[in-house]
Amino acid sequence: MRVGLLTGGGDCPGLNAVIRAAVRKGIEKYKYEMLGIKKGWAGMVEPDAETIDLRSVSGILQRGGTIIGTSRTNPEKIDRGYEKVAGSFKVLKLDALIAIGGEDTLGVANKLTEMNLPIVGVPKTIDNDLSATDFTFGFDTAVNIVMEAVDRLHTTAESHDRVMVVEVMGRHAGWIATYGGIAGGADVILIPEEPFDIEEVCGSIQKRHARGKNFSIVMAAEGALPKDASTFMTKGQELDSFGHVKLGGIGEALAKEIEKRTGYETRATVLGHIQRGGSPTAFDRVLGTRFGIAAIDLVSARKFGRMVSLQGNKVVDVPIKDAVARIKTVDKDLFEIAKVFFG
Repeated sequence: MRVGLLTGGGDCPGLNAVIRAAVRKGIEKYKYEMLGIKKGWAGMVEPDAETIDLRSVSGILQRGGTIIGTSRTNPEKIDRGYEKVAGSFKVLKLDALIAIGGEDTLGVANKLTEMNLPIVGVPKTIDNDLSATDFTFGFDTAVNIVMEAVDRLHTTAESHDRVMVVEVMGRHAGWIATYGGIAGGADVILIPEEPFDIEEVCGSIQKRHARGKNFSIVMAAEGALPKDASTFMTKGQELDSFGHVKLGGIGEALAKEIEKRTGYETRATVLGHIQRGGSPTAFDRVLGTRFGIAAIDLVSARKFGRMVSLQGNKVVDVPIKDAVARIKTVDKDLFEIAKVFFG
């Protein structure tokens, strides 16, 4: 049996753990021939793959990124894109494909499943916003990076009596901001799910100053939105191949507004792609490994159109369509916990 592996969308720590696990078990137990599809769906639109053997995956567990490359290629935006992907199954002689990615990558996988192509999904996104799984790998690493950054910003904020606004990833869901803010001790957390009132934000900061805390940390997801605004803060109107506007700018806008309204010196820090980089945490290495093993087992069982999923402490499988049906947003009870520490 010949099985392809594909990583699509943004890179994140833990991808190589999935690849390593699927390849090791695929070769050693099932005697499969494993292929790495290069640069995400681009390598299926125009067939581009390489054989992955045990030597290929040796020593990659701790490495960030993905050894087979990735891209945000969307077959739907390419003339005869899905037809070309289907043709690549024949050209590459694939009996199955494991697609590792977020809502966009798995959205493509779902459409191909509807075309009766043999695909298994693995959920990957640092935003943790995929439905049908409690956690996605990469998220824990991103949160730890954010926490460490906030720890460092605390010292400079306190030294200079400053307000520090930290902008983190989170287009439609504020999981990183919420977890990173709670773990880092942020004094205000702003997420897309809860449009904010700038007066309330400034009031929380002023309340801290009134009790002798002359510095504050404001955590803002890139998709956070003021109650009186009708659009996201964006860097431009250019769209990617999946129709997403490039977000960014909320941190700088907030910093200016907070300083204007309170008189407190305010600075903004945008963590950006730092959140994607570096070695995965132990949690993400283990979760990625479990997902990779479960994915190749689904291929062996010919349970196509399914995605591996973490539910509680168990790795199970669910329909890919359930994962991409809607965005998983921050639980209100969790955000209420965060609010206890505002101000």
